[in-house]
Amino acid sequence: MQKTQNRRRFLTGLTAAGASTLISPRPSAQEGRLETTTIRIGRILGICIAPQYVAEDLLRAEGFTDIRYVNTVPGAPSAHALARGELDFTTNFSPPLIVAVDAGEPITMVGGVHVGCFELFARDGIRSIPDLKGKTVGVQESGSSQYQFVAGMASYVGLEPAKDIQWVTSSSPRPMDLFVEGKIDAFLGLPPEPQELRARKIGNVIFNSGTDRPWSQYFCCMLAGNRDFVRKNPVATKRFLRALIKASDLCATEPERAARRIVDAGFTPRYEYALQTLKEISYGKWREYDAEDTIRFYSLRLRESGFIKTTPNRIIADGTDWRFFNELKRELKG
Repeated sequence: MQKTQNRRRFLTGLTAAGASTLISPRPSAQEGRLETTTIRIGRILGICIAPQYVAEDLLRAEGFTDIRYVNTVPGAPSAHALARGELDFTTNFSPPLIVAVDAGEPITMVGGVHVGCFELFARDGIRSIPDLKGKTVGVQESGSSQYQFVAGMASYVGLEPAKDIQWVTSSSPRPMDLFVEGKIDAFLGLPPEPQELRARKIGNVIFNSGTDRPWSQYFCCMLAGNRDFVRKNPVATKRFLRALIKASDLCATEPERAARRIVDAGFTPRYEYALQTLKEISYGKWREYDAEDTIRFYSLRLRESGFIKTTPNRIIADGTDWRFFNELKRELKG
């Protein structure tokens, strides 16, 4: 009952705010009927993928009646779950998706979601990524998004990640906890970790993927689908992507309402951290960024770091389908 009341309050508030055009779908006559009304979406512990949580009512407006959130872990585990068909779609950081495509897994990236959510925290005395040489950096595991991102940045500035950085892998305690306790020199945080550390005045941010070039010039997280689902369900794919894009716009234009929505729905516990995240991440810039350039950029970084062997053009050919994203860019002009 409480969830239903929260949904009604959310929709009522959107209409009152003049956002009814976001709720009403605009499918063209050529789209045809939905091939399926069931959709399974990855649920991970992270505020940055808020659009796929805010999108539930938008998905219903698009015709989906059975919307399931499936618990998964960000990074490689989420990509593998998608490839195994346990999920239909999920938002994930680009590198784990690219690595999965390189390994031949059936994943199709269909659009970009937002720009920049990672922040690299370091102890006093470390001012830049080159300063990580000889230092300890905490990551959940060697295949995690955090590991791939820091290793890629290190390679980009001339370091050899395997030799120049001392990697400390730990999922429990978390790398953030090790950093707070002074047991490692640096770690890469994603929301709500940066918001919590800033609130506690712990550490020094030496890199922010949302503001520091060249990383800030590309999408951070991409929307990806199971390859078979995308091929067999083009109408459902486009309508799902439309709902996610509209949800991204809602996160940008109505951050207070969107933050309250994901807290009320149980996706994250702290409203203040959720609100801060939604205000800091560039959700509304999806029209301005090039999804294919993003995959090309990260594929080059991953190849330089030794994570993949496939060329960027092959990754794009085997693991992407931008037709729906490009159509919606024209349809949903700002």
